[in-house]
Amino acid sequence: MPETIPSFLGLPAPLWQALALTLRLAAITTLVLGIVGLPLAHWLNTTRWRLAPAIETLVALPIVLPPTVIGFYSLVSFSPHHPPGSWWRDATGAPLAFSFTGLVIASVFYSLPFAVQPFQAALRSVPRELLDAGATLGARPARVFVRLHAPLAWRGIAAGLTLGFAHTLGEFGVVLMIGGSIPGVTKVASIALYDEVQALAYPQAHAFAATLLLLSFALLLVVTLLQRRQA
Repeated sequence: MPETIPSFLGLPAPLWQALALTLRLAAITTLVLGIVGLPLAHWLNTTRWRLAPAIETLVALPIVLPPTVIGFYSLVSFSPHHPPGSWWRDATGAPLAFSFTGLVIASVFYSLPFAVQPFQAALRSVPRELLDAGATLGARPARVFVRLHAPLAWRGIAAGLTLGFAHTLGEFGVVLMIGGSIPGVTKVASIALYDEVQALAYPQAHAFAATLLLLSFALLLVVTLLQRRQA
């Protein structure tokens, strides 16, 4: 990274490293949310299974559950002494806790409702008549979803992905519990900012906080514009 950038924004290299790691975590988490969350949202919208409300409640649980609770149970689950942490260690030889992979898994669960719920709303907004027309032409349900349903709901889907990305940027309790503060591995932007405040480095903390504020505002502005255009 050019030296002029840190000096211009008043941010040292470790903070840029933490920001880059956070953006990487958010990008991978958002990709997984799209792969997992979109089919899950479609299934929740269409299934008549009696246990579906319990599954939907479980998906929405991170909205109201304290992040430290999610982080604690993730830490216990990812421990080498308990599955799936023990399975991961046996398969890879590396621990799942205090690793970047562990951060991704915990972040996906923590951000899942912030993507799935917009996905559900976007998919419900597509007129049923259009989907029925596709089915009457002989298209299979999976083809109707891929070629018709999802493209018509693309703005809401994009809003859900953007919201999931933005939510991952602001994680603190979960990533602190499961990842700690290992530079270049698990030390994300929120933890780096907390460390700067703890060290009383207020000028750097101000500059870093302002950077995160502008980034978060830009992402939420994108979500707002997509939702208004969809409406």
